[in-house]
Amino acid sequence: MLTVDDVLEQVGEFGWFQKQAFLTLCLLSAAFAPVYVGVIFLAFTPDHRCLSPGVAELSRRCGWSLAEELNYTVPGPGAAGETLPRHCRGYEVDWNQSGLSCVDPLAGLATNRSHLPLGPCRHGWVYDTPGSSIVTEFNLVCDDSWKVDLFQSCVNLGFFLGSLGVGYIADRFGRKLCLLATTLVGAVLGVLTAVAPDYTSLLLLRLLQGLVSKGSWTSGYILITEFVGLGHRRMVAILYQTAFTVGLVLLSGLAYVIPHWRWLQLATSLPTFLLLLCYWCVPESPRWLLSQKRNTQVIKIIDHIAQKNGKSPLPDLKMLSLEEDVTEKLSPSFADLFSMPHLRKHTLILMYLWFTSSVLYQGLIMHVGATGGNLHLDFLYSALVEFPATFIILTTIDRFGLIRPLMVSNLVAGTACAVMIFISHDLHWLNITVACFGRMGITIVFQLVCLVNAELYPTFIRNLGVMVCSSLCDLGGIITPFLVFRLMEVWQGLPLILFAGLGLVAGGMTLLLPETKGVTLPETMEDAENLGRIAKPKENTIYLQIQTSERAST
Repeated sequence: MLTVDDVLEQVGEFGWFQKQAFLTLCLLSAAFAPVYVGVIFLAFTPDHRCLSPGVAELSRRCGWSLAEELNYTVPGPGAAGETLPRHCRGYEVDWNQSGLSCVDPLAGLATNRSHLPLGPCRHGWVYDTPGSSIVTEFNLVCDDSWKVDLFQSCVNLGFFLGSLGVGYIADRFGRKLCLLATTLVGAVLGVLTAVAPDYTSLLLLRLLQGLVSKGSWTSGYILITEFVGLGHRRMVAILYQTAFTVGLVLLSGLAYVIPHWRWLQLATSLPTFLLLLCYWCVPESPRWLLSQKRNTQVIKIIDHIAQKNGKSPLPDLKMLSLEEDVTEKLSPSFADLFSMPHLRKHTLILMYLWFTSSVLYQGLIMHVGATGGNLHLDFLYSALVEFPATFIILTTIDRFGLIRPLMVSNLVAGTACAVMIFISHDLHWLNITVACFGRMGITIVFQLVCLVNAELYPTFIRNLGVMVCSSLCDLGGIITPFLVFRLMEVWQGLPLILFAGLGLVAGGMTLLLPETKGVTLPETMEDAENLGRIAKPKENTIYLQIQTSERAST
């Protein structure tokens, strides 16, 4: 009686086959980055002012520089540093009249220009940018600025709704079919987004892209972790998420080279079609096939893995059968997550940790993008710190477990947000440095909470527990754009106060979770309830019963 992991030990736990499949699926993880945080470049808001007919002609006639034109024709920041008048209101002046002088055109209309009436931007806006974004194309500023928040919230709503359906498809029809279908649909929707004619269709396409894109990433995650042996599974899961960071770095470079949002959207969507080559490069998960009693295909895939890894195929495989643990026959329900005191506590804490990690991760990216000097460099710097975050995870979890690094990382992220509140906006380099520490901390949290979540639930509700708890991540992503951009209209530091509170509380709550280092995965509800106090001697696994001719002869 051998387990799936025992078979992988014989044919190769992380040989050439697994490495090839891993690198192929990492491309899928990298391609998810523009969908998740591409709003930073697709919907950036440049400096803008009211378009006033006649100003451009007057500026050319008088030979004004841009600074002089702004000084003479655009209202100041207003009382107490208010920025709304400069961006959203203009002087109610006929700039085509011939009596305006070039020295101070408004002097003849009022002794003090603050007495001149201001009105809304009836003729549109002028944007100070060489490129374009959905903001500049659809004028999503001033009273319509909330539509940028809705644009990003739609993709997170798609993540939330899609996680429910895509998970079922992967379990019902297979990981590979789910991967290919969601990748194809996501690529098509990405291209259609690039040619969307109006804001409404843009929202619809964004929502649909969210429905499938996270499912594609998750299918790749499940597939590669099911191909590798037990000793490499955690490392592969972490590095697969690190490929997402590579996508962030590439996105910043692409956005710099391609400053127009439609071309940028095409540049990030078209290469996704190449990922359909996974059909030939990556087979179906043998674990899933075995659960579906498709034993003949399992034998072929195991022989293929052995051949790719330079191992001898298992000799004379006559029969493969699935011996199901009794726990697999239980029907999981949402109520099971709250049926016992400790399990209920773990569920609520994990929900909060997922919610917090999403709000802080996306919130820090959006806050830096909205307050930074050089959008592309600031984004690049904050993305690069995710690489040392991966190194920290790989070097600490085997020694310290998961809970203590998770707690410290939450505290680092929360403290960084608290420190940023007191840093002057003039010290931009210091703001970015502290924000990078916060970004590194919350990146570690994001990766660790995924591992912790899976290890705190018994087998038959493990998938349900991860799905329900991680759905709070998507709900956090839905509200984060509104939290960041609407609170920044009141005060730029206000979102940071919220982020700091969420992160510090998350650090304290993490200590209420049991450490899973050296403890086998819980098999029953009682195991999960007593986790950290009672350890079971064996781990629940899927078994392969292999009868060879050698055994038959004995």
